[in-house]
Amino acid sequence: MNENRSLLFHGLGLTLRRLPALLWAFLFNFVFSALTVAHIAGSIGKITDTSLAAEPLRHGFDLGTMILLSFKLNEGTGLSPNSGVSILLYLATYFLIVPGTLLCYQTGIPARLSTILQAGLMHFWRFVRITVLAGLVMALILGPLFAIYSRYSAYVDDHIVGRPGVIYELLALVAIALVAAILRLYFDLVEVYTVQLGLQLLASGKPDRRVRKTLLPALRALRRNFGRSYLTFLFLSFLGFGAMGLAARFSIHSLAQPRVWPTFLITQAGLFLMLLTRFWQRGAETTLSLDYPILEAPIGRTRATFVPNEPAPVSTISAAPIPFTHAHVTDPIPQPEPSTPSLPEPDPAIYHHNPGSTPEPVDPDPSEL
Repeated sequence: MNENRSLLFHGLGLTLRRLPALLWAFLFNFVFSALTVAHIAGSIGKITDTSLAAEPLRHGFDLGTMILLSFKLNEGTGLSPNSGVSILLYLATYFLIVPGTLLCYQTGIPARLSTILQAGLMHFWRFVRITVLAGLVMALILGPLFAIYSRYSAYVDDHIVGRPGVIYELLALVAIALVAAILRLYFDLVEVYTVQLGLQLLASGKPDRRVRKTLLPALRALRRNFGRSYLTFLFLSFLGFGAMGLAARFSIHSLAQPRVWPTFLITQAGLFLMLLTRFWQRGAETTLSLDYPILEAPIGRTRATFVPNEPAPVSTISAAPIPFTHAHVTDPIPQPEPSTPSLPEPDPAIYHHNPGSTPEPVDPDPSEL
């Protein structure tokens, strides 16, 4: 247990050392986003290619034309089949990439796409269960808070006007967001501990898939380290949303330009930085889970750990918390060498042989004559 290890800097180190996981996630997000907007872009093209009213859009951005265009788009069919498929693919990819990335963070194995997908398939349904549980808990806690906020907002609208009323409502939304951040951090730790527990083998030789066994360890780790873990989570969230806000601001200011690629590059840079901070949060949470592991090996006992892409599990003996890294362990007591075959005893006379001298004649045995 290393309580002095920085969640912020050590988490950043884990993220940068497993940078391919972030790049693969960004690539998949880009592809699915392109599939989602492909139908909208086609619908816009059908309207603007046959209308003289779209002339202002050829040389820049025109707000009035875009409002009229949005009304025309609303008269269409709405969500296309490609958009629905892309959303399902995005959710499926999320349940594959996230557990694979967490496993690479915890074990130190390279973040190859095959390793990430293999680990994701192993933890797929476990993460689906965690997501369903998180949705239920958030609905039970945040639902009443939003109901209270709606009444509070109505009260503010009736009694307070102008900028103070906006500030009061904004502060209420910030309070709800802080509570939601606590819940998000807790279920992130549940996911991290679920991957860590899955590295342990049961007596049957199968990985431990019990999600319920991670609920209390995640709560215990959050309670013991609430200050530093919550502040780290909020700081990285602020960085991510701040980067996306700046990118949106620059993109809006560049809409009047006749070229589209600056807006596209700025937007993609903001999305990449926001995704980077999210993976950074995962690295910080992994650091906390390694400082407070879910299971510790008792002194003098063995525990088997499982890592994908390896032919067999490895048994390690340690008095400290198990480091979830794979190493090839050799047998400390090798097999004994085979015994030397026995030979007939040599003639004792050969040990008294003097080189260069003539051997003395030996009288024959009378019984042999």
